[in-house]
Amino acid sequence: MSSLLRRAALVVLLSAVAGCSAVKDGKDPVTGGTPGTAAGKNAAGDNTGSRLSNAVTLRVGQYVDQRQVGNPRYLGQIASRVSGVSGNELILDQDIAVIATAAIKKHFAAEGFQLLEGGDADNALFEVSGVIKELVLNVKHRDEINISIETTLKDAATGKVLWSGLVTEKSDRFAGVTGNNKADVDAYLNKGLRIVSGKTVDAIGASLAASRPELFKLTPGTKAIKGVEVYVAPPVAPAVTLPAMPVAAKGDASPANATTGLLSVSTNPTRAKVYLDGVYFGLSPLRSEIEPGIHDVVVTLNGYKTVSEKVSVRKGDNTELELILER
Repeated sequence: MSSLLRRAALVVLLSAVAGCSAVKDGKDPVTGGTPGTAAGKNAAGDNTGSRLSNAVTLRVGQYVDQRQVGNPRYLGQIASRVSGVSGNELILDQDIAVIATAAIKKHFAAEGFQLLEGGDADNALFEVSGVIKELVLNVKHRDEINISIETTLKDAATGKVLWSGLVTEKSDRFAGVTGNNKADVDAYLNKGLRIVSGKTVDAIGASLAASRPELFKLTPGTKAIKGVEVYVAPPVAPAVTLPAMPVAAKGDASPANATTGLLSVSTNPTRAKVYLDGVYFGLSPLRSEIEPGIHDVVVTLNGYKTVSEKVSVRKGDNTELELILER
């Protein structure tokens, strides 16, 4: 698969090949494949990684880039070394709006929503549109990413706004003593887009499940999602009385509203450096909210042997890792 980054005179071109047929395996590094069709399938026709389809049909329009930049493909500045590239700007070879839309479509399909396109789009129950307020990735001593995307859900028949909100994601990271390469920047951008699209889809899904539970075959409910500022939401349907659930302790990732998991790393002795997937996160004991999945944890301390472990972090769970360092 080609990298998002390619060389050009005076600028670095970030090759965001959403839906680009030139990619050898037919997949795009932002979306991982062509966004779902009515059955939430990818271009190959399989449902790998998708949840069971619900009865929500959507047509998703292309998001509008409202950033105050002259070039719709501009991503950010380079102030620190990126191996294999030159220049001082990151420029996409497709518009930011195309890439952001593809990422959000892919997440809707993965969560079981039915995306209707072409002539079928007229039969969709709901319409999704949005604007990109901010999307910037600056490569510095500590790389910075800042994403702010506003989304609106409408009743397709009446045009009534059923839900709207703003999803934000800000983070920075230390690229390490060797600095960035093309794949590092590619992965960092993709991670930010996955987080924002995931929160957007979770927020819309929670609101629809609360107001139209018959489309999901779920008990009515709602949930708050960190990083989502809701402007408009539909009224909650009459709820069935359920036994009270225990309240999560402060700082815990409650399964009811979590999109990430918690990783707690402790060492003996303490104040060891903790690296997660090659990125320095801080000194032990360390507690951090991260994306679910398999992660590499490396711990170093002067005078002690380096320890490396793989951990599985689950959505809404707290994973604890205790390490004894040896000389």
